[in-house]
Amino acid sequence: MDFDVIIIGGGAAGLSAALWCDEVGLNTLLLESNAELGGQLLWIYNQIKNHLGSEAKNGRELRDIFVRQIETRNFTLRLETKVREVDLEKKSVVLEKGETLFARAIIIAAGIKRRKLNVAGEEKFQNKGIIQSGKRDQNLVKGKTAAIIGGGDAAFENALILAETATKVLLVHRGKDFRARKEFVGKVLENPKVEILTETVLTKFIGNEEIEAVELKNLKTGDTKILPAEAALIRIGVAPDTEIFRGKIDLDERGYIKIDSRCETNVKDIFAVGDVANPVAPTVSSAVGMGATAAKAILEMMNSEG
Repeated sequence: MDFDVIIIGGGAAGLSAALWCDEVGLNTLLLESNAELGGQLLWIYNQIKNHLGSEAKNGRELRDIFVRQIETRNFTLRLETKVREVDLEKKSVVLEKGETLFARAIIIAAGIKRRKLNVAGEEKFQNKGIIQSGKRDQNLVKGKTAAIIGGGDAAFENALILAETATKVLLVHRGKDFRARKEFVGKVLENPKVEILTETVLTKFIGNEEIEAVELKNLKTGDTKILPAEAALIRIGVAPDTEIFRGKIDLDERGYIKIDSRCETNVKDIFAVGDVANPVAPTVSSAVGMGATAAKAILEMMNSEG
C-alpha cells in the first residue's frame, strides 16, 4: 500500500480527518482539487459564531485557524490534484494525469457544489455580472439592477443584502410558495427595492462583455420577457459532489453518500465525512466531528486486522 489512508477533499471534514489520522499514527495522503484548502469554508462571508471553541469573521479566517493547527502534523498534502476515478473495492485512486495510488482505507470528504441553471450565458458571464456572494460582492451591484434566482433562505437573505446597494432586485423563483424562513420572506416583501417573480424561470443571460439583461419565462402562462439586469446571483441549492462514486457506493435519492454511525459506507473500509454524507446537518462542527470519527474507526479496523 502507498498509504494507510487517502482522504479526498480538503475542507473542514478532510482537514479534521487528516489531523486525527496523524494523531493516531496513520500514514495519510490528503488530496485537494483546488489550489488552496478550505472547501465550503471559502464560501462563507458572514461571521461564524456557532462553531464551539472558535469564532471568526468569515469562513476564510476559520480556515486559516484550521490550517495553522495542522501545519505541524505529519501527513502528505497534494493541492491542485483532481481524482479521475476510484476503485473502491481495490481501494485505488486514479489521478487526473493517470497516477494510481493505493491505501488500506479511503475517506471521501468531497463536499458539495452549488447547483447550476444550465442556461445560455451562464458560463460566459461568470464573474462578468454573475456574482458569487451577496456579502462579498455587494459593492459590485451598486446602482444596478440585480437578479437573484432561488426561493430559499440564501436567495432571500442575499436579496436583502443586495438591496442595500442595488437600485432594484429581481427575485426569480420557479415555485408559487417559498422555502425561506418567514422572517426573511417578511422583510423582503416589505422592501420596496425587491420585485418578486414567482412561477418564473430564468432561461437566458443576455449581454456582450457583461450581463445586460435576463430572459424570463412564466411557467403558468408560457410568456417570455426580457428585463434589464446588470448582475445576477444563483441560489438554487447545492448537490453532493458524488459523480465519480455513482454505481460504486450506496447513495440516497439526492446523491448523498449513505454511512453508518462510524462514517463507514456500504463498501468495507470506505468512509465518507462532512457535507457529502450529511444532508441533515451540513455544519462546520458536524464535519469536524465526522472527520475524527472516521479516523478513529479506521484505526480500530486496522488494529483488529493486525
